[in-house]
Amino acid sequence: MTEMDAIDRKILRELSADGRLSNLALADRVGLSPSACLRRTQALEKTGVIRGYRAVLSAEKRGIGFTAYITVGLNQHTKPSQLAFEQAMAAAPQVRECHNITGPVEYLLRVEVSDLAAYKHFHTDILGALPQVRTLTSYVVMGSPKDERA
Repeated sequence: MTEMDAIDRKILRELSADGRLSNLALADRVGLSPSACLRRTQALEKTGVIRGYRAVLSAEKRGIGFTAYITVGLNQHTKPSQLAFEQAMAAAPQVRECHNITGPVEYLLRVEVSDLAAYKHFHTDILGALPQVRTLTSYVVMGSPKDERA
């Protein structure tokens, strides 16, 4: 693990809030010279603490009106079954996140689609048709008072 000090944490906090900050503005906000700030930011990138920069997208403007989390239990607890399921999820554009989790089921998915009809199609015709799937439980998102994903 990379040793980080308070200034590194400030840099990360500022870039998390606005990844498009210029180095000059970032340096000003964290109290460093531009050259020192650039060296630190590049070091955070090189060590993998900063893995990339992303845009925060509007779900509504992209036509996404329905978000659900789904827990998925598999029929078999084998590596080939897991790999086949994970490949199917990687290919499904509706699946925005796929997490292998502990507990009574193997996976937690975040699914984004246009509406309930699109969700029903994904749930029944795509996810439910996979031979690896034993159980599905849906949790419909009614609102997100805090969402820090980028």
